[in-house]
Amino acid sequence: MSQLRSNHRSLSVPGRAAGLTLVELMVAMTIGLVLIVGATQVYVDSSGAYRVNETTARLQENARYVLSVLEPDIRMSGYWGLTNHSDTIVGKALPTDAQSALGGAAASTCGVNFPLLLGFPVQGTNDSYTATCAANSAAMPNADTITVRRASAVTVPPASASGPLRVCSTHTSGLLVTDITGTFCQDVDAQINNLIVNLYYVDQSSSQAGVPSLRRKALTAGPGPAFQPIFPVPDEELVSGVEDLQVQYGVDLSGGGATSGAASEYLDAGATLTNLLTTATPPAQNPAQIVAVRIWVLVRSDSPESGFIDDHTYEYGDRLTKNGTTGDLTNVADNAKAYQPSLSADNSFTGVKRYRRLLVSKTIQIRNALIN
Repeated sequence: MSQLRSNHRSLSVPGRAAGLTLVELMVAMTIGLVLIVGATQVYVDSSGAYRVNETTARLQENARYVLSVLEPDIRMSGYWGLTNHSDTIVGKALPTDAQSALGGAAASTCGVNFPLLLGFPVQGTNDSYTATCAANSAAMPNADTITVRRASAVTVPPASASGPLRVCSTHTSGLLVTDITGTFCQDVDAQINNLIVNLYYVDQSSSQAGVPSLRRKALTAGPGPAFQPIFPVPDEELVSGVEDLQVQYGVDLSGGGATSGAASEYLDAGATLTNLLTTATPPAQNPAQIVAVRIWVLVRSDSPESGFIDDHTYEYGDRLTKNGTTGDLTNVADNAKAYQPSLSADNSFTGVKRYRRLLVSKTIQIRNALIN
């Protein structure tokens, strides 16, 4: 009997083996999955933030570069060497003058006597590329243009070859020539500088397909006066991603005097501005002059972003919300409306609303404005 009890004890169920139950395993897997999803989301968010920061940094870099190109050129407008009085420079022309042989046809593709208009050291068009250079269908139709005329900062040795347009100057007068071998230019008191004429405008294309750019059409330094390259060959591309350029001109209406040199108001290019610059005004009976230039540059990213829509309203220059808003910078009828990319009808991945933008502005004082 005791033997049977012993055998019965030996056949009893052993204790439960160590391990995880199905419930415990599922709980562990769920926790692990939550951690993996969380880590993945952190990575995705960090990558997205990095891309946004990288894009913003690139926009700021491009904007700074645009200003670094435009500012020194505009600031030096009206510099003619030893004189800053363009009225004393023989060879300059007015827009109403007949075509001068000095400028030549190749140098006047942007207008009659275009490089010789020294009385307009800064000049531009408002909301258009028209009335400037030969037709260019790629130019942004509603962007402003600005032209800068000045002498080069580096002087030309008297023994240099003739050919380009140059300014020979003394402290009392000047001469615009292509041949510097004459007596005036070779005088010991004369200084010779190349004539610089730069026209800046926004192009709808660049070296990157579908990306706009800021371009410069420049007067060549030789062998003869001409604007190169000639359309349809693209002009010099300064920086890609520039979508719009707006310019206003600070006008000193005092006509000279002790209080001159400060801008009384800022005006767009056009008939009103031209009339002020060419008509004597009281009390000094001198025409007004441009003493400052205010520019706005709208820069956009090179690539669109999936899931991003730019719903900002950009108000700058003569683009004002009081005139309405538009999602199309190329619509001529909307040239005075504020820009809101999200209003664009293009919903494709490469539509304008998918790009990030940065709007920058700067007011530039002209160093060579006359202060009597």
